[in-house]
Amino acid sequence: MNKTLNDIKELINNADCILIGAGSGLSTAAGIDYRGEEFKKEFAPFIKKYGFTDLYSSSFYNYPTQEEYWGAWAKHIYFANTGRNGTELYKKIFDLVKNKEYFVITTNVDDQFYKTGFDKDKIFRVQGSYALNQCSKGCHNRLYSNVELVNNMLDSIDDDLKVPTELVPICPVCGESMEPNLRKDGYFIQDDVWYKQNDKYEKFLDENKNKNVLLLEFGVGFNTPGIIRFPFEQMTSQNENWKLIRFNKEDMTFLELDDRFIGIKEDINKFFRV
Repeated sequence: MNKTLNDIKELINNADCILIGAGSGLSTAAGIDYRGEEFKKEFAPFIKKYGFTDLYSSSFYNYPTQEEYWGAWAKHIYFANTGRNGTELYKKIFDLVKNKEYFVITTNVDDQFYKTGFDKDKIFRVQGSYALNQCSKGCHNRLYSNVELVNNMLDSIDDDLKVPTELVPICPVCGESMEPNLRKDGYFIQDDVWYKQNDKYEKFLDENKNKNVLLLEFGVGFNTPGIIRFPFEQMTSQNENWKLIRFNKEDMTFLELDDRFIGIKEDINKFFRV
């Protein structure tokens, strides 16, 4: 079914509320490309030293020292989150929904929703944030801003791509190493804010189950489909007043029920005229 931006605006205007689900494809479209030319330019020394092919796979590199680990991760965090302002694509999406009741669930850890006007109380970032650190062993339920630390690390990184030992963060409770708050193993910290936003998400779903809800799904693939993609399909199929619009130029397959499921394979930037 062919839809234009004006068609989408009309659907948004006619909806009682909006539920946004966002995956990595949205941030890639917004310019935060984990393997593109900007990555190759900014990470040239790291690519040469470690053989990185993209930023995602670099996350799993086994660095021999904490000084090297944080040399790479400081650059990674700054590139994808703390060194970026809000992007135009996210701002365009906010402009579409800012006057509606809405909620956002996202697996992205770059905090673009935070930076582009969305209400923080209406954002559930399920997988964490690059801008927060946690104990690598998850020994206590607290997260720490790493913005200033990352800036200091980037100012101090040496020719071997190491940070000074004194800048390596250590858990203040158990003395183990710290790491970014990203869901990658069983030690991922879900702090009080995480649970608060999870409760708000569940409340939003419950309170609006009988209303006309428009679900906007952006760039969600099959890396973690059980968080957004599959639930969005299931909720739409179970609620006759709900409509799902899936923006995805690669992974468009979804339940074929009726015209309440709308697929848009066009480049998100072109669609929103960014």
